[in-house]
Amino acid sequence: MGQSTQDLGALIRGARNARRLTQEQLGLTVGYSASAISRIESNKMRLDTDTIPLMARALDIPVEWLRGAAVPEVPTIATVATGCRPDEEDAVRRRELLTGALAAGATAIVGAGTAQALPAADLEDVLFRLPNAEPVPLANLMAQTAAARRTYTAARYSDLGRTLPGLLATAEATRDTASGRERQRASAILARAYVLAAELASKQHSDAAWVAADRALSAARASGMPVPVGESSRVLAITMRRSGRWSSAVHLLTSQAAELDTTDTRTAAVRTTLLLTAAYSAAAGGDRTTALTLLDEAEDDVERRPQAPGGLFTVDATRAQADVYRIGVNNTLGTPDDGVKVAAGLNIDHMPTAERRARAWTDTARMWHALGDSQQTFAALRRVEQEAPQETRRPSLRALTSDLLYRPARVEGLREFAVRTGALV
Repeated sequence: MGQSTQDLGALIRGARNARRLTQEQLGLTVGYSASAISRIESNKMRLDTDTIPLMARALDIPVEWLRGAAVPEVPTIATVATGCRPDEEDAVRRRELLTGALAAGATAIVGAGTAQALPAADLEDVLFRLPNAEPVPLANLMAQTAAARRTYTAARYSDLGRTLPGLLATAEATRDTASGRERQRASAILARAYVLAAELASKQHSDAAWVAADRALSAARASGMPVPVGESSRVLAITMRRSGRWSSAVHLLTSQAAELDTTDTRTAAVRTTLLLTAAYSAAAGGDRTTALTLLDEAEDDVERRPQAPGGLFTVDATRAQADVYRIGVNNTLGTPDDGVKVAAGLNIDHMPTAERRARAWTDTARMWHALGDSQQTFAALRRVEQEAPQETRRPSLRALTSDLLYRPARVEGLREFAVRTGALV
């Protein structure tokens, strides 16, 4: 008798118990917090698509079970799990992958020889227990926040983790002691700081993203400024989408986009980024028509309007960014071949930041992976590592790397890359 997708939480819980793993241990393996695993097992949160292979290997079950295929009843998992892959070599490699992923999670490594300064669990603690801080002049606070943003766009996430607690505390203290127009400006800067926290938490698959995004939007609305509100809405919608609430995410993004004044170049650029994010969110929900319609609308905006000037809330509304989203949308809709021509015409090297270039190479790697081209996939992963080494240790990329190891085609250098990035120890 098959098990419905509504019972996937029970399947994961049963397989985890069969492997004698705690929720915290399983979370470390796949890059989620213990509370996120609890929500997944209660069917209150969905697994990210890219995390499914890593979760399947951590639990020693076929990946198809986590994609909604028929599975045995949960009580039999303990007996069938050990027989899902009879090949002895695969069994050894599977144990190596599980051990390596657990070790990488437990030590929270984010770069070659570099320990993560602010793991997901610590980020959650920081948001509820900010350190004491004194207010500073707004010019100083803006400079600190701009520096933190540059750290993020350079993909130096461990450095950002060290910076965030003090920055958030200082921004809160400065906002609380300000009044009038100064308070509005301080609220806008505080929103930017919380956006950074939400983005970092999202990369770690941490529930802290919810808290940070909500606080960002509250501060942005208090500022009365449309650009902070738009960017904060975007990170909140991403958090919604990652929890399976893609329809709510699309509604929030499109509603916010409709409220923006498109005669101003900065707000018009924010509108474009909201539409791009909405397109990807619709694709995550399998709504192909809405996804492609929103994507086309965003691309029309890019063609009609120049890129917005820089600033604390710099947004990326370029043709290259729209092309990256088109590749990602097609990957998510299950039509990666539609992105091949787009990828061929995309000059990733000209994108403005290491974080953006790494994300573009990530979507390119996923495209080639879906098309079954292991060599091209690995070449793109190597480019991710060149641009932003810490990106390669994100749970989704470790999962993709692990999956490559099981492909029939042997790729030179892949095993060493997997060890280097924490997918295999």
